[in-house]
Amino acid sequence: MEARAHNPRRAYWLKTLHKWHWISSALCLLGMLLFAVTGFTLNHASQIEAKPSVSARTAQLPSALREELAKINADDDSDKATDPLPPSIRDWIDASLHVQVGVRAAEWSPEEVYVALPRPGGDAWLRIDRASGKVEYELTDRGWISYLNDLHKGRNTGTAWSWFIDLFALSCLVFALTGLFILKMHATNRPSTWPVVGLGVLIPLLLAILFIH
Repeated sequence: MEARAHNPRRAYWLKTLHKWHWISSALCLLGMLLFAVTGFTLNHASQIEAKPSVSARTAQLPSALREELAKINADDDSDKATDPLPPSIRDWIDASLHVQVGVRAAEWSPEEVYVALPRPGGDAWLRIDRASGKVEYELTDRGWISYLNDLHKGRNTGTAWSWFIDLFALSCLVFALTGLFILKMHATNRPSTWPVVGLGVLIPLLLAILFIH
């Protein structure tokens, strides 16, 4: 009678765990595939050669904007040394070079303004000569494998991707814990459950203790 009394409760928890298990697996499916593939490519980074391509563009800042730039004296205030470019110059760069600088911090000096534009899978920078008004832009693209690897590491990916990684990690945690509880509830009829779980814990633990120094 006691076992029967517990059956509805057990069925409820099994149903709930299965529900959260499949929801979490659906939410993190693409992320798990991405992180599994990039885990392999990162582990074999030395065998997977990247062939970066470099492209450069130049332009000449109009005299009106050059005068506006000349009015900004980085020596007047140390805080100005990292101020972003003025909106008018940012808009001109976007229209002329098709480069979105945004409100990234710029490095100001009496001779030039330099803006670092790091990105996943590559790098870029923009330089404005304050005397001549010459604008130089260079982009380095290391390919899609490097791009995916940087997504894995969260390198230069911005706030939105950082939030995604946090939510993905939470979904994986729910997926793993609900799977563990489902295993526990089925373990009575599956004697190999805990030995296999124990093996999954023991193998990486032994590898870390014996072979990682």
